[in-house]
Amino acid sequence: MNNILTHLGNVGIIPVIAIDDADDAVALGGALLAGNLPCAEITFRTAAAAQAIEKMSAAHPDICVGAGTVLTVAQAETAKAAGAQFVVTPGFDEAVVDWCLANDMPITPGVMTPTEINMALNKGLSLMKFFPAEAAGGIQALKAIGGPYAGVTFIPTGGINANNLTDYLNLPMVHACGGSFMVKKNLIATKRFDEIEKLAAAAAEIVRSARAE
Repeated sequence: MNNILTHLGNVGIIPVIAIDDADDAVALGGALLAGNLPCAEITFRTAAAAQAIEKMSAAHPDICVGAGTVLTVAQAETAKAAGAQFVVTPGFDEAVVDWCLANDMPITPGVMTPTEINMALNKGLSLMKFFPAEAAGGIQALKAIGGPYAGVTFIPTGGINANNLTDYLNLPMVHACGGSFMVKKNLIATKRFDEIEKLAAAAAEIVRSARAE
């Protein structure tokens, strides 16, 4: 597996970030590093995404910074130019997947159904984002999918929190999880980076404990 995707699996929980002010990216990255979460998925849900990716990547080379909510090839190109090391999409978009594969950009496309999983497998991808995890059936859905798709692993995202993170990580088909509970938009906007650090550290400890079981 690609080294970037392996790293995300080792971290275990990927902070999914919507940031309005790119100038907050440096302090946010510092909080994540101090909380032992050296990765970030900065989503294209805001206009500040590309600049935030660039600023966090430049200030914190030890953080694996990726782009999330990538909906178009143009956004994928913008993300790569800004320094993103991986791309995450909410659904399966063939054009975006093809561009990423052609440009050596690690991608985890969003899937929710067996049909979408097959589409990703046909592109040679075996690691996918399961989204929206809780709304799509959560733990039970992933257990059911684990039968016919034994070689597929997932990054469930959507509804993941400190209370259910361990349950997801204990599933053999879960590579890592994505979550915003430690990097909520209001915490970033109000510059409560000390609180983000504490939440990141708590999430990292949940991962450590789950992996030790």
